[in-house]
Amino acid sequence: MADRQVPDRILLVDDEEALRDPLASYLSKQGFAVRQAASAAIARTMLRDEPADLVLLDIMMPGEDGLSLCRHLVETQKTPVILLTARGEATDRIVGLEIGADDYVVKPFEPRELVARIRSVLRRATRAEAMPSMEQDYMFEGWRLDPLKRRLTDPEGAVVAISSAEFRLLRAFLDHPRQVLDRDRLLDMVQGREAHLFDRSIDNAISRLRRKVEEDRTDPHLILTVRGGGYMLAADVSRVDSVAA
Repeated sequence: MADRQVPDRILLVDDEEALRDPLASYLSKQGFAVRQAASAAIARTMLRDEPADLVLLDIMMPGEDGLSLCRHLVETQKTPVILLTARGEATDRIVGLEIGADDYVVKPFEPRELVARIRSVLRRATRAEAMPSMEQDYMFEGWRLDPLKRRLTDPEGAVVAISSAEFRLLRAFLDHPRQVLDRDRLLDMVQGREAHLFDRSIDNAISRLRRKVEEDRTDPHLILTVRGGGYMLAADVSRVDSVAA
């Protein structure tokens, strides 16, 4: 990104050398510092040695697949993940987003679109990192959201993995409890200036978030649909001091 002194570090994980090598070369020419891994196992080793600012991750790989590695990254690190998927892998894409991937790109893809998505995800991650260090946690209906660690815990204390997009969406609701937020406002709050670049329905994002926080997403009681208006968080929200890990 333009405001950094060093290039953003991208780890490209794909077992297809014929795709991986030219893509790594293209991304390097766009100003990224790119490393390559031919498998999830190699990627795990490389990330232990040196972290990445973003991981480009193929879903279908021999051995450990991309979804398993994505789940590991979401649960143990804050590294954003963009999935590289085949056109027929719709179910895997949905699962990837549900376990915490930030975005996905369908093969074959236009490299310029991939670069736009990478930069968008990195911008959002940088804004999240820049949040004030003294922020308090959000509490609602027994749930707890730590905005610094982007960690969501359910009423029983179990950690629920959420993607960067789901985190931003949930925080928008928590900052405006019991207020109706229409789709345009939510898109602006969640994606900002990048919203127009992507064919993403806010309704799909709401559905993914409901899977995380509702007992029955078909009969939601926390995130309500307001006819003709948008959506509303039907819960009181309080702020409490963060608990040291």
